[in-house]
Amino acid sequence: MDSANILEQPYINITNIIWSFDKITNQVNILFVKRNNDPYNGYWALPETFMRTNESADDAALRLVKEKIGMALSNSHTEQLATFTNRLRTPDQRTLSLAYMTFLPDKPTLKPGYGASDARWFGMDYTETTYRFSDGQLTFSTATSQTESQYYAELAAAGDRKRHLAYDHEWILKVACERIKNKLDYQPNILLVLGPTFTLKDARLVYAPFLKVSFDQIDNSNFKKSHRHLFTDVGTSTSKHPGRPARIYKLSHLIS
Repeated sequence: MDSANILEQPYINITNIIWSFDKITNQVNILFVKRNNDPYNGYWALPETFMRTNESADDAALRLVKEKIGMALSNSHTEQLATFTNRLRTPDQRTLSLAYMTFLPDKPTLKPGYGASDARWFGMDYTETTYRFSDGQLTFSTATSQTESQYYAELAAAGDRKRHLAYDHEWILKVACERIKNKLDYQPNILLVLGPTFTLKDARLVYAPFLKVSFDQIDNSNFKKSHRHLFTDVGTSTSKHPGRPARIYKLSHLIS
């Protein structure tokens, strides 16, 4: 074996796609931070941290949530997404990224942590070809490339990308959105953004943008029938709205 071709000690970072739900706008939200160090100084990005010698990747993902937004969560709210290793994903030192997704049961006020000059929640919507995230001033979209090789070739050839997310985060975000969409019918962990319980209306509001349909296109009766194996009925809502109280549910696979 040619030892010159062995990749020794690449940097390993943790990229965390942190989701929440805005109960005022009824939108799924994602957290972006504005970087204040090189490379990509001044660019918006998904939160990242380097893994420390005394922790696992899972521990680092939870630490990142605590450092960025001050929330201590159990690992039931975090799942590993994928590992991104393309040599073109970083412009300097070769860096491998272990990507996680975290589903916050609340939408806390943000305060930028180390390595960031700003942190904001961006509401989710969609176009025919992408998922899109906006805070009313800035808008970022998932990658439009259909394949990983096509995306990284375009990334390497791109010039000024200030209107884009840093690194390969638009590709990571595309993979995250597609993973969530593909799991909606058997393990919809994204519903953890609603808290421990939710109504069917809440669930439909979360499902809709990932399916790229409007909320009212998801029929409540059909949704209840097709998803009842995923939800456990735990009673009625105590919120004081006119009419009959809504039934509330929990995710069945999380009930011990």
